[in-house]
Amino acid sequence: MTVRRAQAGRIRVRAAAAAVLLAPLAACSTGSGGAGADDGKAGERAGDGRPATVTVTPNGRSVRAGQPVKVTASGGTIASVTVTDAKGGTLKGAVGKDGWQSERKAVPGTTYTVRTTTRTEGGTEKTTSTSFTTAPAEKVNKVDWRPGEAVTVGVAQPVSLVFDNPVTDKAGVERQLKLTTSNDTEGSWGWMKDWSGRDRIDWRPKTYWEPGTEVTLRAQLDGTDSGKGGGFFVRDYTTKFTVGSRQIVRVDLDAHKLTLERDGRTVRTIPVSGGTPGGIKRSWGGTSVLMAKEGTINMNSETVGLADAYDKMVDYSMRLTWSGMYAHAAPWNNKYMGNANMSSGCIGMSDENAAWFYAQVRPGDPFEIKGKDTKGVPDPGNGFGEWNVSWEKWQDMSALA
Repeated sequence: MTVRRAQAGRIRVRAAAAAVLLAPLAACSTGSGGAGADDGKAGERAGDGRPATVTVTPNGRSVRAGQPVKVTASGGTIASVTVTDAKGGTLKGAVGKDGWQSERKAVPGTTYTVRTTTRTEGGTEKTTSTSFTTAPAEKVNKVDWRPGEAVTVGVAQPVSLVFDNPVTDKAGVERQLKLTTSNDTEGSWGWMKDWSGRDRIDWRPKTYWEPGTEVTLRAQLDGTDSGKGGGFFVRDYTTKFTVGSRQIVRVDLDAHKLTLERDGRTVRTIPVSGGTPGGIKRSWGGTSVLMAKEGTINMNSETVGLADAYDKMVDYSMRLTWSGMYAHAAPWNNKYMGNANMSSGCIGMSDENAAWFYAQVRPGDPFEIKGKDTKGVPDPGNGFGEWNVSWEKWQDMSALA
């Protein structure tokens, strides 16, 4: 019995000693009250004092352009990011659930410096800096656009961009085109082949513009890849214009007359002679848009596939299609004005009427042409022929439809 009591005593002593040894460990692990939580060192030992690790994408030298800059942080949160190029320009961005990402893409042939400030849960803040350089563009795509800057146009004028090189990533390019109007005009982009054979995208409203509308295009293309064979864009394009009065030119080829309407009222009706019926000299029907007032120009029938029918200087020339239909002075046809269609496809009028009419119209004015014997309607890419496409079909011509 004595031996058992001694052993029991030793067991109780060992248990007490173990309790004493374990007590400090329990105090260090508690989340409240104890000295270990108050001295601030426990969080440091748990890793809270270490700065966050920052990862920037892309990184390195000669990296491919055309992608946004992304910044992530492990072990902390992103407080701020500044991305600056060698010229002092910046890429704006925002923090989302997957880190920070720039709104715009990195452009070719540029060095970017990325400064990131992070903060840990324990309050440790750190700013890091890193750089990367994008490779130069092997091929550059350029844009020709209409209308020009700060002009007043007619109510049928579309916004039109024609590209030097093919655009195979049409959706990616279209996303970079930002068009705004002063009155929230409804409209849509549509892709087509220009008469030149190049890729083209136009924006037209659902119906003719309201007079006084102010339009701004911001083509934020810098750093955008056209897709295979097209190359990178290396600049943005911006244009602003205003829509003028509601002028509509109505041409009745059967009655051999042209009527100019302004804001719903007839201004003047003048006799004309249209394209000769029954063959390739017929005029286009449907709606064409005045593209440009070109003044006195040389017209050569061989350039439009009519052999050697004519080669002469023509006054008051107003281009309606790329394929060669104009409205212009045609004094050699004066005897046919108002009673017969005897031109090679254009809308001809007397010198006096042409001079007056030329002074009245502006690019963007629609010519609504009707007659029982026309060549049909121009394709969308032949001038601004998109008004001959239904609104539903036009919307389907967007790459984002």
